[in-house]
Amino acid sequence: MKKILSIVLIFFCFELIAQNQEDNMSDDVKVSEEQSKIKRLAIGVKIGTPNMVGGAVEYVLPMLENHFAPYLNISAFDFDDGTTSIDLSYNEFGAKYYFKERGKGLFAGVGISKFSTSLGYTDANVGGSLTGVGSVDLDINTTILKLGIKTGGTIYFSLELGYGFGTIPDTLTFNATAGGITESVTEEIPDIPGIGSGGMVVGNIGFGFSF
Repeated sequence: MKKILSIVLIFFCFELIAQNQEDNMSDDVKVSEEQSKIKRLAIGVKIGTPNMVGGAVEYVLPMLENHFAPYLNISAFDFDDGTTSIDLSYNEFGAKYYFKERGKGLFAGVGISKFSTSLGYTDANVGGSLTGVGSVDLDINTTILKLGIKTGGTIYFSLELGYGFGTIPDTLTFNATAGGITESVTEEIPDIPGIGSGGMVVGNIGFGFSF
């Protein structure tokens, strides 16, 4: 009788071990399937402020439960308001944290940005009565805090809203020339949408492809 009970107990133990291994394999398969559904790389375009129109790329890291995604936004554009020509470039680098979904849904972002401008003035006041020309460079560095939402799927859409904190001067001093006279002049910074003395508004819509 004891032998029979021992044999039954051994078989019962083997059955539990086999079932446990099967459950673990099933869990591993589920985790693997979930990982394969995550679209880690997103490449697209953003339209808004301060980037106007630019490229965007992000990658969902295969760690930290797939909630973190480093990102990079770049753009460059020029415009002329008749008296001032403005050459702009914008670079932003940071990381997003997706709250519930992995690589999609609601997220918060933190980053740093560099807004580089080359301003060309054609109506600078030189010598009290002359209209001169001159140029000056302005680099604006900010710390970005933002919230946004991004859809899933191969084709995605996104919306972001935030603020870049930094110090931006109201005027610029540079050398201007007119009639052979060169002197130092001070001009106000032209109006650039979303940019003020305390920083700049970050707001854009985006779309692109996820892989």
